Amino acid sequence: MGKGGKVPHDRGHLLWTSADGPSNRLLASIDRWVGAVLADDGIDMPLMGRSEAASASVLARSEGLVAGTAAVDHMLQIWAPEVRVSWSAGDGRQVGNGDEIGRLTGPADVLLAIERSLLNLLGHLSGIATSARAWSMVAPGQVACTRKTVFGLLDKWAADLGGCLTHRLNRDDALMLKENDLVAYGEDEVSRVQAAVASLIPNEAHAFIEIETTSPKQAVTAALAWSQHRDTMGDVPLVIMLDNLGPEVCKEVAAEMEGLGVREHVVLEASGGITFEGLSEWKESGMDVVSTSAVNRGVPPLDLTMLMDGV
Repeated sequence: MGKGGKVPHDRGHLLWTSADGPSNRLLASIDRWVGAVLADDGIDMPLMGRSEAASASVLARSEGLVAGTAAVDHMLQIWAPEVRVSWSAGDGRQVGNGDEIGRLTGPADVLLAIERSLLNLLGHLSGIATSARAWSMVAPGQVACTRKTVFGLLDKWAADLGGCLTHRLNRDDALMLKENDLVAYGEDEVSRVQAAVASLIPNEAHAFIEIETTSPKQAVTAALAWSQHRDTMGDVPLVIMLDNLGPEVCKEVAAEMEGLGVREHVVLEASGGITFEGLSEWKESGMDVVSTSAVNRGVPPLDLTMLMDGV
């Protein structure tokens, strides 16, 4: 789409890596969400079995990408310690209709008690990972999900497993100046952007700085202001978000920045109204990344079932 290379929206390594699995940050989020999911299902203390041992298989009823086995591992370790699981398809693995994802063994009453929570969690995250894989196949390394999530960092993790970018992991991960923030910097859109960029100071906690613009003039002004101020900011990149401007207008903005010699100083992100069906229209837009909540919000879960042996 744009100038290529790694964009600062790629924060998934802080949640999970194939070598080390989930980070402490992700495990803490898993612990919070698993507790909430089980509490809503009436489980508020670790389950102890009162019945004979049994086995069950978790099966896929549709094709997709698995995500959430690490969350299930944590759930079983804390809340159902008598249950053991063996995964045939771990996080990031593709499965087809009828494929076994894992086998559970433990007291039958405990398996039945955790069935719905386990499938809800695994299905939700696998659905997001499957959606993300489809987006990333069209635009590899260029689609970021937003902070509009259902399960917070868990959704971000699932999107990362599917090949999409996480964007900010939380509000403090990167400084973002949006329309509501810019109001305090001036009377009109140009002076607001100029004053906001000029006021920036280095902060090692920020992975990047992002400023939201809603017109071509505002976007170009932000790039020009940054070109004069960036030497004081160290290595932190500036992301200019072009909100609801469409691929043709965004292409014109990128070309204008190129002509002014400031394009290489900034990362360009398009957002607003981006759909999977229209993703190919952004390939020639000159943007480095597009961000959308459509990757992870309103996505159907992967169809899964758990069947006890003998069914």
